[in-house]
Order: sequence, then C-alpha cells, then structure tokens
Amino acid sequence: MKHRVNTVRIIGGEHRGRTLAFADVPGLRPTPDRVRETVFNWLGQDLTGLRCLDLFAGSGALGFEAISRNASEVVFVERARPALDCLRAFATAIGTRRATMVQKDALEFLRGAARVDASASAAPARFDVVFLDPPFGEGWIARVQTLLLPLLAEGARIHVESERPYEPGEGFKLLKSGRAGVVHHALAVFSSIEKG
Repeated sequence: MKHRVNTVRIIGGEHRGRTLAFADVPGLRPTPDRVRETVFNWLGQDLTGLRCLDLFAGSGALGFEAISRNASEVVFVERARPALDCLRAFATAIGTRRATMVQKDALEFLRGAARVDASASAAPARFDVVFLDPPFGEGWIARVQTLLLPLLAEGARIHVESERPYEPGEGFKLLKSGRAGVVHHALAVFSSIEKG
C-alpha cells in the first residue's frame, strides 16, 4: 500500500509554484497558504539581507518562502530526521546554498546557540526574522521566547502560530495578529528597550 505524498506549494518569490514534499510526522501541519500570504505581506516580499530562523521547521514552508524571497540565510531546526531529510532534499532540488539544516530539539538548539554567543569574541550573526510554528498544546511559545532574546537583532520580527491568541513575552511587542480557522497567527517585534 502506497503512502500519500504530503506536499505544499511555495506561493511567492523566485521559487513560486515549486512543490515541497514533507514527511508524514505526527503533529506536523504546514502553515496554510492564506496564513503564509498574510505573513509575507506583513514581513514584505523582499527579505534581501535578512537572516531567518525556522525553529520548528516541520514542512519548511515558511523557511523556504523566505529563501524564495531572497533571505540571506535560513536556519531550519527540526528534531525529526524524516522531516529534515525532506528539507535537505528540497534545498538540493532548488539549488540553494542559503539553507542551514540542524537536527535538534528547539530548546537544545537555543541553549547551545546562546552558549556559543556568550563565548564568541566577535559580534555574532543574529536573526532578523524568526518563524515559530510549534506543535500545539505543549506550551512551546512560552518556553522559547526568553531563550530567543540573545539571538535576535534589534528590531527582529517573530511570526507565531498557536492554538490561542499570542501573548508577547518580555522584549516583544505585538504588531499584528489574525486567525485562520483554528490557527492564531501574530507578528511581534523585538526591542532590547522593551526588556525592562
């Protein structure tokens, strides 16, 4: 018996119309087209020079939309090996060198990146855009927000998808929010001034 192939299409930019296959991993749900369209209307269609983090990469739809819109780098963090293998395959298929794949749990990645940041002698490369679309019902947003702070450039924007309206943590200010079916989505901005 053949397994159904899961796919999603890139909706904008250089790779518009390309089909992205993703693994059948429990809890993985790609960001709907309508939400992706809204996100990139909020962020802008040209991400030239911006470094992005797709923290719960899953299908990779948000990260590859950013690459399609000329982001300088997208770091995809995904703990499930089958999902990461699909991300690597798509990066190879579109011939991009701007995708960095990391197989780690989100908390492990953030803690490790913060340690490297603290020990670095040169100014670290920080993230300008972060996509947070974690599994629902597990409290991930609250757990990762504080850990993100040392990794963000001033004015960095984060896009959040969750099962309930987003409540910005310390250092974040809500810019926009919306809802598509059961998915609440929001855009917030980071400012070190907001930290206290």
